[in-house]
Amino acid sequence: MFTMISGNVKLPYKRLGRGEPLLLIHGLGEMKESWSRQQILADQYDLIIPDLRGHGQNDTLHGISIENFAKDMIALLDELEIESVHICGFSMGGTVAQEIYRQAPERCRSLILVSTFHFVPKQIGEWFVAYRKSCAKDLTPEEQRNLAARRSLYSWSEENIKKFTEFYNPHPVGYYKSMEACLNIDNRELLSVISVPTLVIGCQYDDVLPIRFQISMHKNIPNSELVIFKNCGHIAKLEATDQFNHILRGFLKKYKQAG
Repeated sequence: MFTMISGNVKLPYKRLGRGEPLLLIHGLGEMKESWSRQQILADQYDLIIPDLRGHGQNDTLHGISIENFAKDMIALLDELEIESVHICGFSMGGTVAQEIYRQAPERCRSLILVSTFHFVPKQIGEWFVAYRKSCAKDLTPEEQRNLAARRSLYSWSEENIKKFTEFYNPHPVGYYKSMEACLNIDNRELLSVISVPTLVIGCQYDDVLPIRFQISMHKNIPNSELVIFKNCGHIAKLEATDQFNHILRGFLKKYKQAG
């Protein structure tokens, strides 16, 4: 593991493999290890896998926002002297990927937006905050993780729940600051100007971010591709690992840079 220091922010990250650079950005409450099943892609790609502020081993709790998450990612690319990169963002990580494109489109070779969103209506956002606060008040941390697993997964097998809880360990402060940051997202105008190759991935039984979000994104991003995973909840990278990795390889291969 490596740590980049930018200003007063320490950014832990993993880097492994060789080939074209691929930045993997985790979701809300996750950590970089949540991409462990995608590390097999290191046989073809230079994987860069960070912990966002307030997540995993990143103990920075100030300045948590989607804008600053994206700035941290760009600073990491600067540190690694990487001019441009393929970006795969899951859930909240997908909003970070969109924000990187907003701030520095020239740094993006392609976007893979997985089980994510571009806008949250105010009423839905308010309901979600109230729901999460109620859970935090009435449930133990272990009960909250188990509930999150059952909301996020289609298959409630012991193996899937165990793997989910290994990589989902939200920091109380970091989680709520990040959640509130997500609810301020409004990329409705941004989508129409995205000009890099873009793959949007959704899941048939996603109760966290239903596929209507991803279908809407696909319709509004010019020339984007859409893949819907059947018999999956929110986390195809866990429930359908082999198929998920195959889809990523196929998409990235199409847009491999010459030379």
